[in-house]
Amino acid sequence: MMCRNGLAALGVSMLVGCVSLPDKVEPVSDFELDRYLGTWYEIARLDHSFERGLSKVTAEYSLREDGGIRVLNRGYSKEKREWSEAEGKGYFVYSEDIGHLKVSFFGPFYSSYAIFGLDEDYQHAWVAGNNTDYLWLLAREPQVSDEQIEAFEARAAELGFATDELIYVEHD
Repeated sequence: MMCRNGLAALGVSMLVGCVSLPDKVEPVSDFELDRYLGTWYEIARLDHSFERGLSKVTAEYSLREDGGIRVLNRGYSKEKREWSEAEGKGYFVYSEDIGHLKVSFFGPFYSSYAIFGLDEDYQHAWVAGNNTDYLWLLAREPQVSDEQIEAFEARAAELGFATDELIYVEHD
């Protein structure tokens, strides 16, 4: 099954959601949610309508009362001179020790959030969606080293992501 954002997949998404993974993407194992919670800065992403034109993008992860994860994404639109915010919810697809969640910002519609790279100190995360159109580099600080970017780009390219289309997020 191929999942796409938009109305074309509305009926299918209502039934099963979109929690598949791109070919060759494997979520991290031995995942520790408590260490992942908190604020992450978006360093790089592939372009999407829901983030287009945003800078200073962050994601805040916290626990929900129902056992899920609260996701609060924020970004600043220079064009509109205002902050944009979206709140979602996430749940583990398999188990809490595998970095594969289903996340929803739109009611019953879920999509994959697969952490396929994570350093042992939980300072850098490489995240994919349900296909190679969705890719993020997240970090605990608004800047990362050139080596971290090069490693991310190399691995993402191996997995079939269009790394030449990455947008590097301004945090000034």
